[in-house]
Amino acid sequence: MVSPVKTDFAGPRIDKGLDNVYVKETSICFVDGQRGRLLYRGYDIRDLAAHSTFEETVFLLLEGRLPNREELKKTKADLAAGRTLPPFVLRLLRSMPEHMPPMDVLRTAVSYLSNFDPERDDTTRAANQRKARRLVAQFGTVVATYERIRKGHRVLRPDPKLGHAEDFLRMMSGRKPDPVRARMMDVAMILYADHAMNASTFAATVAASTRSDLYSTIIAALSTLKGPLHGGAIEAALRGMEMAATPERAEEYVLGTLRNHEVVYGFGHRVYKTYDPRALIQKEFARQLADLSGDDRLYRIATAIEETVVREIGSKGVYPNVDFYSGLVFQGLGIPTDLFTPVFAVARIAGWTAQVIEYWEDNRLLRPLDWYVGPKDLVYVSVDERP
Repeated sequence: MVSPVKTDFAGPRIDKGLDNVYVKETSICFVDGQRGRLLYRGYDIRDLAAHSTFEETVFLLLEGRLPNREELKKTKADLAAGRTLPPFVLRLLRSMPEHMPPMDVLRTAVSYLSNFDPERDDTTRAANQRKARRLVAQFGTVVATYERIRKGHRVLRPDPKLGHAEDFLRMMSGRKPDPVRARMMDVAMILYADHAMNASTFAATVAASTRSDLYSTIIAALSTLKGPLHGGAIEAALRGMEMAATPERAEEYVLGTLRNHEVVYGFGHRVYKTYDPRALIQKEFARQLADLSGDDRLYRIATAIEETVVREIGSKGVYPNVDFYSGLVFQGLGIPTDLFTPVFAVARIAGWTAQVIEYWEDNRLLRPLDWYVGPKDLVYVSVDERP
């Protein structure tokens, strides 16, 4: 028998946004919002950004530890081998309607990919780990391949000799990136690989709690990531910089936005009350890319926006988050604006799968309550008697 929830006359406390609700214990990711720290499995994101690779980070998130040399070699080989898409999936991508949003393409392709995974319905941990690696491997190929198809360019096959981030840029653009840009892409993917119980991870967890298959949990995450308050914030932040137009008008843009009670995208975070450590890394990359291109207009606009926002509302704990400078980095790496969110997903698939697999170790169906405030004693009348 289920015990009734005890409430007082005013009703229960409702945590809109679930700000203060914990749904599971985890050893994967720790966000220290007060000190501005982000840890993957206990390792500081700044150390991983300086020394690790995306492939190593994938192993770390899924396995809970750093790999030895042989394990890292095998992980790289597995991801490289897994990047090739089944021919039927390539045909699906070619058949997508013109101007279909890339996030919708990715979501549809992932759903279709599940039909070609022989272990789709195998719920053992070992099988889920293998499926996770296949998903990590294929996400980048799906996004890069669709970009080539919609631009009318020849689709490029994966190159197993290249690193995951480097090969993604090559398959997307048609040319091998220089080592500096390849490393920036690699680090960006590390930065976006996981971020605890955010909206998309929670959506995946809700789906996982029903004992759905791994692919279905990821489709739930992708659907959530598409929103402008989550993954879409990267694109929105860049649009804000373009609306400001010049560094001299950036302050006016910010003040006007705040006056109208509108959002300056790329600022503030539900957990961080100081600088997002990932934003500091992306800011430096944005500066370097501006120097390399010889055009620093958008970077100067961005820093002017940052200075104004921090001056005006920094005392409320509002600082740049990772999305603010990431648009400049992705643009500098040649990534089209409407691919920003799919690229987010290309990295975050590592964290999504790790979080779902961890939840399944102690699964409980998520079934929150809502507090009813509507009428309770209405009398049904036939349609002919209604006014």
